[in-house]
Amino acid sequence: MHKRLTGLLACKPRLLRRGQGEAIWNRHFPYPKVPTFRAESFSFWLVLAAVLMFTMMQTGCATWGPEAAKTPLPKGERDITRKGWWYARFQMIWSENEDPNLYLDALLAHKIVSPVLDQYQKNIVLWRFHRRAARDAAGHQFSFIFYSTPSTARNICNSIKADPLLDRLQQAGVIIRNTCDDTDRTLRPGLEDTSDKTWPVPIQRSWPYFIMGVSQTWLYLISEIAEKNADGHAPSSLQEIQAFYQQINESINILWQEEGRHAFLHHLNAIFGYEPVIVHEKRLMQF
Repeated sequence: MHKRLTGLLACKPRLLRRGQGEAIWNRHFPYPKVPTFRAESFSFWLVLAAVLMFTMMQTGCATWGPEAAKTPLPKGERDITRKGWWYARFQMIWSENEDPNLYLDALLAHKIVSPVLDQYQKNIVLWRFHRRAARDAAGHQFSFIFYSTPSTARNICNSIKADPLLDRLQQAGVIIRNTCDDTDRTLRPGLEDTSDKTWPVPIQRSWPYFIMGVSQTWLYLISEIAEKNADGHAPSSLQEIQAFYQQINESINILWQEEGRHAFLHHLNAIFGYEPVIVHEKRLMQF
């Protein structure tokens, strides 16, 4: 390179015709050859395939996760097809000076809701159970909460209300109220619309996936224990059915008390890198 520059600088100045200077420069400092690709060559198709694959990967990543945003529908059609959260609620009798019959939650989940889940699982994006018992207007209430289109929600509610066992429980006064949301309007379209509003938004939007897994685990435990305890003889009368699910609920309570720390809390802590968490008592704890 030094010799080439020296040779060029030593040349006496002279006028050059158009293009002659570029030719001299290229002779001393040739450009590296850039490969060319003809449409009929293998290299051309190989490069084209790589470009297309990269483009598809970039496009695919943009739609991973919660459903991608779509063009808004006209106002009159929006509530007909827009997905949202729906509640199916069951209120149980709760006598004064007695504990709530929480085993009824397991009965409802396994015998009333589970068949509906099996039937409409392809049309349900997210779902979960909610259990509560407090001395207020709602009292002891079990809820099936799911994310779907209004038409799917309507079909699910109709299937629940038509269940023969639910009718028997209502006739016996065990279930005192069963209600479903009005499906004419989608009031909770956002993933975060049924989460605690005091949480940060990323948790509000991701929590429904977490609690669905928890609900699936609880329902599967009920199914496993029910199959084991039935021993080929399913209970038939309401009294037998209630006693059967009372035993199931007690078995699950024992599993939770004895195995919950390691099977659930410890492994949940592991997913978050064993970082300590602030519990209700405002102290750090690891599971």
